[in-house]
Amino acid sequence: MDIGTTACDRPLALAARTLAMAEAASYVAMVRFRDAEVARIEASASPMRALVERSMIALEIGQEMGLSQAQVNARLAIADRMIERAPVSWVAFLDGRIDAARVREISTGLDRLEREESWARLDEAALRYATTHTTSELRAWVKRFLTRVEPEEALDRAEKARADRYVQVTHLDDGMSWLSAYLPSHQATAVMKRLDRAARTPVDEDDDRTLPQRAADMFVSWLTHGETTDLPTISGDVAVMIQADVLTGLADGHAESSDGEWSVPASWILDDLDADDTFWHRIITDPIHGDTLAHDYAGRFAPETLAKAIRFRDGVCRAPGCRVPAERCDLDHREPWPTGATNGSNMWALCRRHHSMKGHGVLQWTLRSGRTIDTAPSEHAPRPAPPTILGDGLARMIIEYTAA
Repeated sequence: MDIGTTACDRPLALAARTLAMAEAASYVAMVRFRDAEVARIEASASPMRALVERSMIALEIGQEMGLSQAQVNARLAIADRMIERAPVSWVAFLDGRIDAARVREISTGLDRLEREESWARLDEAALRYATTHTTSELRAWVKRFLTRVEPEEALDRAEKARADRYVQVTHLDDGMSWLSAYLPSHQATAVMKRLDRAARTPVDEDDDRTLPQRAADMFVSWLTHGETTDLPTISGDVAVMIQADVLTGLADGHAESSDGEWSVPASWILDDLDADDTFWHRIITDPIHGDTLAHDYAGRFAPETLAKAIRFRDGVCRAPGCRVPAERCDLDHREPWPTGATNGSNMWALCRRHHSMKGHGVLQWTLRSGRTIDTAPSEHAPRPAPPTILGDGLARMIIEYTAA
């Protein structure tokens, strides 16, 4: 999605840019009003009265704009952070090239970075990415950027956060309660994947429970009895990417989920190698094209190893902006079989909806970033590779983590 065209005669893109500029104007108006009020108060009020009057500024803005004080304070904080730490992106916001949602994601990243040089790197790189990707894609990208540009600080934050892990119950009305757990991301993901796989495995054709109900019942059974009466043994695969130098111990770093939604210190993953119930499957990927396997296959359907590798590589549906997990997607031949080969270069994950749209020839678009979906891509069409952040030139390890 690109809302940054300088001269735009497309109605929808023009509308998006106009809306973004209006959002920017509201932020500017709030900042100017606050600054003017602060100057007036400091010039005329006593210190005690000035403190009280300054606390009323957010309330006045909120009353005028239909916002709560919390919303006003949050937007003022975003504006201050962007003006100070990301002036290039702020100007792009004023010009309507990025909208408020993307600005919030950039601001969140700036708030977590500790060094001024890191702010400048995020300002430059995030703007390029934000103008050609959706907000959800930008959010995942910023998370990965933080672990790359300040790895030591990210590791320290992760260790401190892990020390606060807990499980708690909150009792509600109607005989129900919330059971919540604050866990390392790879462990929480393994639990949910295990539950999801178990719930989707047919056991009894007369079972009329919904998938969420089955997953909830299995969760209780596993925790209270150590097993489930439905499926005594089930596993969950968690795909993570680890840079080669981190995997070999030459550097510290993070392991990233294949969908880019989370990352954890690589040491947490590697420590699990000692666990008896963990199985590792390693695949080297091409850091340039994202190709996974060089061999072609004569058949139409990818062998299990190749299919798993493609899903691990893509993480989510490759249609721009779609976040359906790859494990729930179809494996589509970009160039239809048998003309197109069954290999990593010609296959990608598409959710059923986008796969159907592509098959009927109604899904055809090209983003400014070069990512293309077409019913008949040319041999020169760009390959669907995961977005890169920093050009480290290292292959990544895609690892299958099975919690039995």
